[in-house]
Amino acid sequence: MYNIIGQRKYFYILSGALIVSSIISLSAWGLRYGLDFTGGTLMEIRNEKLDIENDEIKASLKEIGIEDAVVTPAQNGAFLIRYGNSDDEKNKAVLGKLKEKFPDVQNTRLDYIGPSISSELKKKAIWALLVAVIGIALYISYAFRKVSRPVESWKYGVGAVAALVHDVLITVGIFSILGHYWNIEIDTTFIAALLTILGFSVHDTIVVYDRTRENLLRGSARETFDETVNQSLNETMARSINTSLTVVITLLAILIFGGESIKNFTLALLIGITFGTYSSIFVASALMVDWWKFQANKQN
Repeated sequence: MYNIIGQRKYFYILSGALIVSSIISLSAWGLRYGLDFTGGTLMEIRNEKLDIENDEIKASLKEIGIEDAVVTPAQNGAFLIRYGNSDDEKNKAVLGKLKEKFPDVQNTRLDYIGPSISSELKKKAIWALLVAVIGIALYISYAFRKVSRPVESWKYGVGAVAALVHDVLITVGIFSILGHYWNIEIDTTFIAALLTILGFSVHDTIVVYDRTRENLLRGSARETFDETVNQSLNETMARSINTSLTVVITLLAILIFGGESIKNFTLALLIGITFGTYSSIFVASALMVDWWKFQANKQN
């Protein structure tokens, strides 16, 4: 049996380094918001006959006053062009300039969103995450109400939420870095990915907690809480890792062979589920043990 709980300080160091790096990245660079949050236009053009470079498209758009364009190559000779302007006349000017520069180009998609809608989406995204986290904490506290010793049931909910914050913060921090260096933007699908990560991560955490509850109810009085938790982790670790691996393999296949529109969503899930599995095993339960030890020392 591995002494997982005995090595928890190393897990804290790793998690702390990742969280601090994420906070620094977010403070320095923030997130690169997509059109859903900033407002603007997303145009897709396609030209299978000519070999067009990103810089050629950007140079053409600069000639008509668009300096903030982000050009991303897609499949089959297509390009996604994003810029912070949703004026119809400007969009016509963009398309006209591109057809002037590249006569065979075709416009296959044109989406635009106003800043008032994007502001509302930001508020709803924040509320969705807060409601999900609070709901998860309340549900876990209720589900473990029959196990109040040696740790109160509501502390299981707090431990799970701490692990969830760990997963979401690291995922957002990594996307901050990706946005700064590789122009990867976040949109509403990123929020959907974060909510999915919350559900998957808490699922793994509850599996460990539930095994801990079973072992507490049927264990002997001679076993301490940290020994019971360590036993529970050893009994569930293989299951958690194997379950997550099947999901990770599927997500890798989607990331490699899937379309451009779901690539960032898939990448966020891949990062979040990986760290969610790690936090469920090495963070959530370790926090409960330290809370128990702090409480015991305080009483003594």
